[in-house]
Amino acid sequence: MNTAGPEDVTAPMGLDLTPFRGLRYDPDRVGSLSAVTSPPYDVVVRPDGLHHLESSDPHNIVRLILPQAATPAARNKKAADTLQRWLAEGVLTADSEPGLYVYEQRADDGMLQRGLIGALRLSEPSEGVVLPHEDVMPHIVEDRADLMRATSANLEPLLLTYRGNDSADGTAVIERTAQNPPILATTTEDGFSHRLWSVTDPEDLTAIQKDLARHQALIADGHHRWATYLRLRAEHPSPSPWDFGLVLLVDTARYPLRVRAIHRLLHHLPVAEALSALGDAFRVRPVEGPLPQALEALSVAAAEGNAFLLAGDGAFHLVDRPSPDLLARTIPADRPEAWRTLDATVLHATLLDHIWRIPDVPEHIAYIHDTAATVAKAERDGTTAVLMHPVREEVVRELASLGVTMPRKSTSFGPKPASGLVLRALER
Repeated sequence: MNTAGPEDVTAPMGLDLTPFRGLRYDPDRVGSLSAVTSPPYDVVVRPDGLHHLESSDPHNIVRLILPQAATPAARNKKAADTLQRWLAEGVLTADSEPGLYVYEQRADDGMLQRGLIGALRLSEPSEGVVLPHEDVMPHIVEDRADLMRATSANLEPLLLTYRGNDSADGTAVIERTAQNPPILATTTEDGFSHRLWSVTDPEDLTAIQKDLARHQALIADGHHRWATYLRLRAEHPSPSPWDFGLVLLVDTARYPLRVRAIHRLLHHLPVAEALSALGDAFRVRPVEGPLPQALEALSVAAAEGNAFLLAGDGAFHLVDRPSPDLLARTIPADRPEAWRTLDATVLHATLLDHIWRIPDVPEHIAYIHDTAATVAKAERDGTTAVLMHPVREEVVRELASLGVTMPRKSTSFGPKPASGLVLRALER
């Protein structure tokens, strides 16, 4: 299967989104399309969410993106064998011709997101075409690279954003396509409805590609997978399908994303010890629950400066107003003001590194997107949940444009694309 496009095409200065033959579930071979989808691999709450997804359908995509076995090598082999078996059995089939895919997500509250799924030509951050805004963890990149090598597939798209133009021909193609009957439609248990269309007409594809070639993109979700794409591209002689990676591009001028926080779970630190270690370096106040009310108190405090909400002992503790002298001693001074004042910067440089002395490794810290799940796990384990307030999108874009990356797992843009709707094979 040729997913890399014509080899004699010179990469443009902007985004180069290429059609590909998507791998999709045959609806007649699975219980339902919603039962085989999953959130992205790093959003699945393990083990509860993983077990739930595995039991929803024997062909749920989680068996590919989070395979379970005793060793990493066995997990990756299991995913590769599963993918090959599903292809041989016709559970997953390739579309008849290459295309770009218009993808729509709609929520019960009226929120609508619409974008394009395609194979994007990879570029280094220094080229200014795709801008990262967060650091990555090397062990996660290595884990994703091993899985991608084993399966020779892009199993789920990254989420990238760009600022488009309503009058552009490419935008018109996307909106017109979405008025047609979709090739896929399902509603997942989180209440989101998903629809997918394939764009294969040469003139429509040209209009979209010419429009995107004038833009750069921000990585909204998927920094580790993007770093994985770049690592694997370097391992394969160019030109090859590995020069491209599966992405969802969303025009946030037309469809703004929601920006949410990613919380921290400190595995070996009880709340009492966390609070005691703070001394007078921060102001600490108890705040009333339930959780939504406590989060509102966090939002009010965050409007004035750095603020965090600690939970895990059955109560909520608002931690704010850090000592300016402490910040001056612990925050690197060679970064822009917007970076030095981030909650994530203060959390990692001041609280984790200096006060609590907790290394940023999986044995000590888990990153969880779901707020209630973070609190529940902390209370169940007797550990500390650090709840964060989301960063504004304009701050993210400002830092990315300056080439400054934020501390890892600083933001969660959404809604994220569901995994399992369309995959990309690299070497078939």
